[in-house]
Amino acid sequence: MATLREELTESIDEAEWSWLAPHLARDVVIVVTEGLDLVDVGLAIAQDDSVAVGRWITEQLVAKPTVEQLETWPQTKRLQALIVQPYVLVQEISGPS
Repeated sequence: MATLREELTESIDEAEWSWLAPHLARDVVIVVTEGLDLVDVGLAIAQDDSVAVGRWITEQLVAKPTVEQLETWPQTKRLQALIVQPYVLVQEISGPS
């Protein structure tokens, strides 16, 4: 039986911009900065770890997408996504596309 961490790790996928649009419209997309592990954030949300999540929000390591990100991402960024209901966590994929 897979652990929650393993399940979340296997659930990460590259996100197509068109796929994210309905989630952006519902205001459930959360941006995770490159310094954080996407699975760690997903795990904290899934386990309702309000201390860790609150710290990341305070430090601006997780946040709603900015207007600038929403304007530039469709043309310039590759994103990986992880669904942790009701949220969709996204993180920029660094390196060449």
